[in-house]
Amino acid sequence: MKPVVAIVGRANVGKSTLFNRLAGESVAVVEDLPGTTRDRVFADVSREGHEVTLVDTGGLELRPGSSLAQKVKEQAEVAIAEADVIIFMVDVRDGVIAADCEIADLLRISSKPVVLVANKADNTKWETQLGDFYQLGVGTPLAVSAQHNRGINELWQLITPLLPEVSESLADSDRPKLAIVGRPNVGKSMLLNAIVGKARAIVDQTPGTTRDAVDTVFNFRGQELLLIDTAGIRRRGRMSIGVEYYSLIRALRAINRCDVALLVTDATEFITAQDVHIAGYIKQSGKGMVLVINKCDLVSEQPKEVYFQQVQQKLKFMSHAPVLFVSAKFKRGVDEVIPKAMEVWREGQKQLSDPVVDKFIKQAVMAHTRPRKGLKQLEVFRAYQAGIRPPSFTLLVNDPELVHFSYQRYLENKLRQTFGFSGTSVRLLFRRAPRRKLQKAG
Repeated sequence: MKPVVAIVGRANVGKSTLFNRLAGESVAVVEDLPGTTRDRVFADVSREGHEVTLVDTGGLELRPGSSLAQKVKEQAEVAIAEADVIIFMVDVRDGVIAADCEIADLLRISSKPVVLVANKADNTKWETQLGDFYQLGVGTPLAVSAQHNRGINELWQLITPLLPEVSESLADSDRPKLAIVGRPNVGKSMLLNAIVGKARAIVDQTPGTTRDAVDTVFNFRGQELLLIDTAGIRRRGRMSIGVEYYSLIRALRAINRCDVALLVTDATEFITAQDVHIAGYIKQSGKGMVLVINKCDLVSEQPKEVYFQQVQQKLKFMSHAPVLFVSAKFKRGVDEVIPKAMEVWREGQKQLSDPVVDKFIKQAVMAHTRPRKGLKQLEVFRAYQAGIRPPSFTLLVNDPELVHFSYQRYLENKLRQTFGFSGTSVRLLFRRAPRRKLQKAG
């Protein structure tokens, strides 16, 4: 495992800005509102020959005033417990306040290496204020400006000697990646917690609690998986500018990162237009999908049949996706989720030989009326599998414009009926055959 470096501090001192600066990309939600980052956010960072896992945390409140704030505090404490090195961030312009002192007390108890960072020191005049922070008792303060990239190199130089020796690590690309996606408040984080058996993501009744994508490494039957819990995706018209917008981008990026998306829906609401929109994006991205219908404890057995009908009607383009009925709250059916997702992952890696594909496609073409336009009729000269994840097939034809959507769907359905590909997208690419083939056919 890579060493873990956690950024902690009270709300609105610039932790997410520093996280983005160290990660080299905009990974955490950044907005000038206290408490914007609620869940831990992870990023693998490589710098100066060292690889670390960087962790951003929610604003740490020692005496939280709400149930959600209490959960944020617990998440930050978990991050501290898991960290090898802690970056304690304060605001140089605010000076030392009571909340900083309480956090410093907590960090001293942890006995973890701490680097004290005084943020928002946009110019040298603020460095004269550093003396006040020695009273925190956690080391020499370093003046930085995360926004303006001041002091970042010096920060890395302080972190590097504190890192433990690293053993072999498994690259994320070697792990199957599963993204938990869906509308707000359908139970995505609760499903994640039920799967891994630990409270790794905040679960709260407030819609939109998870604003960033949260990565969790999970061992399933001896194989490491990466579970990505994402922000709820809302209709564009209901989305406020700022945090909600960046959360949507984060969720869509998570779909792009994953191999299989677990689309979580609410059993009490059947299939909504937004569920269809998310499924469409999963298909467009060429990802595998498992439809997870959550909150089945709130409905009778009868609606399950109605659900299957709705899947066939509203999600016809993803009708090949497995459907699971679960209750994350009571952990009913949860044990089926990962095995089914792994089945879909394996289907996405299925590779057929060129002769098998070529023979099969040509037989399918001859068994069905071929598209035509005027005197020109579709001819398929050669077919082969061009790639996996998703399984992709190239067909060399006389004129790609002759292939309409319904014929493409016919060929895809024939492939699925014979070779499976359950849950995974299948792509068909029609390319104009080389001139010599066309001349020979003519």
